[in-house]
Amino acid sequence: MTHRPNDPAPEIERLVRAVEERLIAVRRDLHAHPETGFDTIRTAAIVAGELRALGLTPKTGVGRTGVVAEITGGRPGPCLILRADMDALPIHEETGLPFASTIPGKMHACGHDLHTASLLGAAAALVQLAPTLAGTVRLIFQPAEETQESGAAAMVADGAADGVDMAIAFHNRPELPVGQILLNRGASTASSDEFRVVLHGKSGHAARPHAAIDPIIGAAHVLTQLQTVISREMDPALSAVLTVGHIAGGATQNIIPDSCMFEGTVRCRSPQSRDLAEAAFRRICTGAAAGLNLRAEVDYVRGAPPLMNDDHMITRTAEALSAQFGAPTVVEPGSSFGAEDFSYFSERVPSVQIFIGSGQPGRDDRVHNSDYQPDEGCIAQSAIALTRMATEFLS
Repeated sequence: MTHRPNDPAPEIERLVRAVEERLIAVRRDLHAHPETGFDTIRTAAIVAGELRALGLTPKTGVGRTGVVAEITGGRPGPCLILRADMDALPIHEETGLPFASTIPGKMHACGHDLHTASLLGAAAALVQLAPTLAGTVRLIFQPAEETQESGAAAMVADGAADGVDMAIAFHNRPELPVGQILLNRGASTASSDEFRVVLHGKSGHAARPHAAIDPIIGAAHVLTQLQTVISREMDPALSAVLTVGHIAGGATQNIIPDSCMFEGTVRCRSPQSRDLAEAAFRRICTGAAAGLNLRAEVDYVRGAPPLMNDDHMITRTAEALSAQFGAPTVVEPGSSFGAEDFSYFSERVPSVQIFIGSGQPGRDDRVHNSDYQPDEGCIAQSAIALTRMATEFLS
């Protein structure tokens, strides 16, 4: 691969490769000692120690167990977040690796150990490159990405996004080989909202249904009408998914119950479709129930918003990474309905999430799998990509 004069690619590569062995060692240590949710106490202590060894002054306990540190550039400029998540999953590991989880029922099955090590690698490179930067890099090591109680929201509440101008996140992608990077225009992930609806009627004997008000029949009507939220109220270009995953009512075969409950999720890939879906959901539940002489009790809880990539940042990122790695970076519309709480940052400042290939040759891995074995080559790849993006946006 050849580079233009003054191209930072060779120096970025050299700086990251110099610490790659250490990054792999840190990743394996974290992998053997996974911590879930906000309980990332040991992980945060290791991160803070690595940052201090780089000459930085990390702040711990942000968003309960998050870690924040800043690298100040040689010239004034904007503040850019680089964020990695640290938490593991409540999954029992079955890889048989020498550094497999030592904690029963917990495993880094989503690769957040890779992410943490990668951001430490970018930090090591950016400390050396700091005199060339115009602005500040804020390193965010976040707990509780895998939980409904969001670590990102907790860190934002503690000021982690204050004074920030841009933000970058990344995630390993085992469907892609190491060396391939994917960017999404528009939404990278969807919002994740939950609902629980109780339809209240009047109990009675199955032989005298006219003396009762049947909430089970009511639930059947409401559930059917709720599907029109997606099929008839949404712009087809604004995709969304409404799923009822649980329904319960009654206790025996010959009694009409007092109430029937159902619950599920709504996932939307734009703020506009999210607002529309909630309003339509509430209207249909209350209106359809009232038409059947039932009372609807609607509990609709918003979770992570959709993660919206800034279009300008996507374009600059694709150009910078193509120059760094000497091959075109894949850019395509997003299609995932999964959720990612980095969206709490992306709804505040222009942001971008990138996906780094982590697939091992000959394997067909997926995240959240008890036999998940990503290629550790993605650690250096991620660190190089993050470093190049930081130098691009703080040039």
